[in-house]
Amino acid sequence: MQPRDSQPGDSRPAIAAAPNLILLPSAASLGASDVQMQDGDPSILGLSLTRRTVLAGRRAGCGQIFFLARDRAAPPGTTAIADWSKLADALLRSQTTSLVIAPATILSETGWLKGLVATQIEPAAWSAIPDRIIVLAATAVPDALAVLHADGGAHDMAAVQERLTRRFGSAAAVPTDIDPMVVATLQDIRVAERRLLRGLIKDTDGFMARHFDRHISLQISRRLAPTSVAPSQITWLSIAIGLCGAPFFLSAHWSWQTLGALLFLLHSIVDGCDGELARLKFQESRYGGILDFWGDNVVHVAIFGCMAVGWALSAAATWPLLLGAAAIIGTLGSAGFVYWRQLRVKDGSGPLFTSVSTAPDDGLTSMMDAASRRDFIYVVPIFALFGKANWFLLLASVGAPIFFFLLVFLAARERLQSGAVTSAS
Repeated sequence: MQPRDSQPGDSRPAIAAAPNLILLPSAASLGASDVQMQDGDPSILGLSLTRRTVLAGRRAGCGQIFFLARDRAAPPGTTAIADWSKLADALLRSQTTSLVIAPATILSETGWLKGLVATQIEPAAWSAIPDRIIVLAATAVPDALAVLHADGGAHDMAAVQERLTRRFGSAAAVPTDIDPMVVATLQDIRVAERRLLRGLIKDTDGFMARHFDRHISLQISRRLAPTSVAPSQITWLSIAIGLCGAPFFLSAHWSWQTLGALLFLLHSIVDGCDGELARLKFQESRYGGILDFWGDNVVHVAIFGCMAVGWALSAAATWPLLLGAAAIIGTLGSAGFVYWRQLRVKDGSGPLFTSVSTAPDDGLTSMMDAASRRDFIYVVPIFALFGKANWFLLLASVGAPIFFFLLVFLAARERLQSGAVTSAS
């Protein structure tokens, strides 16, 4: 198997139609009093299995999604077909493309579906992961559908695999990084939940975010997923928690500062839940990403402002206000610059903010990305325990302006490099 956008001996990309997806209803029933059901399927973290397949398939770039519905209604978002001959008739009206056949109880995830969509199996007629996924090459589809319809039809994965093996021989292998899961038992539901939650951990998470924040935020998201709570509501809650923590830094006493620092930390943890919930339920939006981005920066500005005012009051001096101004200007300048260069041109189909630069593999960019993660918040409770939260303001008053000027430097360097490449070509 090879990438769908290339052909052997041809350097030009080949444009192939997106594969259509066929779901086969499962004979096994997972209905139980302790399992929440939607559309006749078990609900896993707020979505039924078929609904998750529909949304993940659209996100991955699949074509039409059909449901082989002999004796039950097709789930929303799918097209019902009574048998394989009806599927053949429906496909006559569209461009010839490959078919992906899977049980309706498969746990669909965007990652492996994208890999499947981007892979072609020619010259093989078909490939498979036994009992989980079958991929039919476009050239083999008419013959395969005739074989599957004959003698009463094949209506489960085992029967489909057996008939295809008789007609085309053994299946080719599917790339090892494509590893879907089928939910066949009640125990599989718990395993599927853990699998989906693990998939929410980002490669860009800092050390503390990965090993501490996520352990808490994922459990919160797990309990929120079956509810009607929207990701943007979690964002607003996170902002409110952060703003409530800011006034405690007006005090020079360690206890009040520590309380403010813990609320600041709670803001950071809850801030991870909105994105987790959005990715779990395919509710990412541009509005949500922008609200999350600017909400974080508003909280930081409030924290820096209160730290500066508190320090000025305790020292009976005005110079701490200058430190606060430097931290706030550096923060807003950096946020505005990143938004203008990158966020304003993105849609809401994926993470809005992933890096401070368009060249994230660069060494300086990697260092700045690490500095922009949430791990720095853990310094605040440590300083606050000693009544020295203002030390964090001192660091921010130096670090935030430097960060802004490094952003400008990166942008200028990228522009010069882009101009050099354009001139050379």
